Amino acid sequence: MAFGDLLEQVGSTGRFQVLHVTLLCIPVLMMASHNLLQNFVAAVPSHYCSAHTNLSQSQLSPEETLLITVPLDKSGRPQRCQRYVVPQWHLLAKNGTSGPGEPVDTTDVLDVDLQGCTDGWSYATTEMSSTIVSEWHLVCDLRSLKQMGQTVYMGGVLVGALVFGGLSDRYGRRILLLISNLLMAVSGTCAAFSTSFPLYCLFRFGCGMALSGQGLNTFSLIVEWIPTRVRTVVGTITGYCYTVGQLILAVIAYFIRDWRWLTLAVSLPFYVFFLFSWWFHESSRWLALNNKSDQAIKNLKSVAKFNGRREEGEKIDIKMLQESMKKEMSCTQGTYSVLDLFRKPTMRTITVCLSAVWLSTSFAYYGLSMDLQKFGVDIYLIQVIFGAVDIPAKVVITVSMSFIGRRPSQCGALIVAGITILINLLVPYDKQTIRTCLAVVGKGCLAASFNCCYLYSGELYPTIIRQNGMGWVSMMARVGAMVAPMVLLIGDYIPWLPGLIFGAAPILSGVAAIFLPETLGSPLPDTIQDVEDRGSGRTSKMSPKETIILQDTQANFIKQAA
Repeated sequence: MAFGDLLEQVGSTGRFQVLHVTLLCIPVLMMASHNLLQNFVAAVPSHYCSAHTNLSQSQLSPEETLLITVPLDKSGRPQRCQRYVVPQWHLLAKNGTSGPGEPVDTTDVLDVDLQGCTDGWSYATTEMSSTIVSEWHLVCDLRSLKQMGQTVYMGGVLVGALVFGGLSDRYGRRILLLISNLLMAVSGTCAAFSTSFPLYCLFRFGCGMALSGQGLNTFSLIVEWIPTRVRTVVGTITGYCYTVGQLILAVIAYFIRDWRWLTLAVSLPFYVFFLFSWWFHESSRWLALNNKSDQAIKNLKSVAKFNGRREEGEKIDIKMLQESMKKEMSCTQGTYSVLDLFRKPTMRTITVCLSAVWLSTSFAYYGLSMDLQKFGVDIYLIQVIFGAVDIPAKVVITVSMSFIGRRPSQCGALIVAGITILINLLVPYDKQTIRTCLAVVGKGCLAASFNCCYLYSGELYPTIIRQNGMGWVSMMARVGAMVAPMVLLIGDYIPWLPGLIFGAAPILSGVAAIFLPETLGSPLPDTIQDVEDRGSGRTSKMSPKETIILQDTQANFIKQAA
């Protein structure tokens, strides 16, 4: 008897599992709200230098004040970071002689001394009534701090994965999920009431940590309470919850235009999630593996009662539980480390290539997703489109992986994504429709690449070191997400360079993926030697039993990306 047999005995797809999975998936809807919150709370409004203080009592209209205070740039718009040292009163006379809608001749003020915005900035409030950019003046010389905020958040995601991943294996999934929900709620609330940018970054770092803890433990609790045969389906549904969350964020942001209230709106639900998380049952599988058999049996009997199988649940005792965990323990024998990913030549090739695939996919994905304003389209509309494109993209890549193969699907998704990003560099800025369409195709391909690399990586790594391998490539993805905001800063000096980097990275990794072995129809490797044999051309077909094992592992791989 295996643990799965015990799960079947108490009801593996009963009312408990339906309610359990539903309640765990609800918080996933809000994950995207924090991941992509930067697009709205850090939107850069149109801005220009505030007028001289001695003009505050003048009877001039705002347009006249702007005319004599701020020079125009080459496109005829007020300069963002400079103003006249002294007001140019003579421009008012010229403005009076110009016809309606005609530009004022400013040729004689080209040599006038200019200065920085010593009295601050004035901001447009058409899209957002307030953002962290307008709150703390993250413009001009301080514009790099905007992207720094997102990098700090992604750093929290990375640290959270390292911290909460180890703690959940030691102290349990349920308690760490409770802590993560509370940390997200408190950190998000504190971020909304931050009085300075450093404090805001500190609390956003806490949100990033909480997101990792929530994701890892949510998926662990889901897959450890459901049977193998439905794990792939449930994992896919959970993934689509994140996609729907992107659409929810756009709706919330559309109606809440102040960054503090928006941050608070996406954080307060986690107090509710924290409260109903107390109902969750700790994983009996984890309890049994950690010598807490009494509590494991108690939880199994509770599930049996909830599913209407009280009599079957009463038959479970410690002896039956220990017998069922023998197979579980046999799969964890031996000690392996991350270094084993690089010792053998085929394993080394796989790890290097997969690292490039994960890093570039995450790098380009967040490079596109975190800079919506550059497309010149309403940011709320583009957020909806970017979220919706994930749905068909995941369907197409799933069909492609099943009929064409994993390797060509992975290579194709990355290369097409890179090409569309590069083509976008050649499209004039005023061709907004074309630019947006290309960006949407690229983002969809990157979402498809994510979907593919979860499964592909799990099939490439052997059972004995699979979790180490998935942990490594997931870390590479988070590094890519951290670097992406910093690359966007280069655009302030060389506008075309970020697009070139974001486009070239997927193409290069797509080429690297060619060196990965195909796994469609192949058995899952159990040992490092199995991987080396596959690399030398000695392969075999996947048996029905191994197909079931693959379904068991797929959902575990999905949780690594949380």
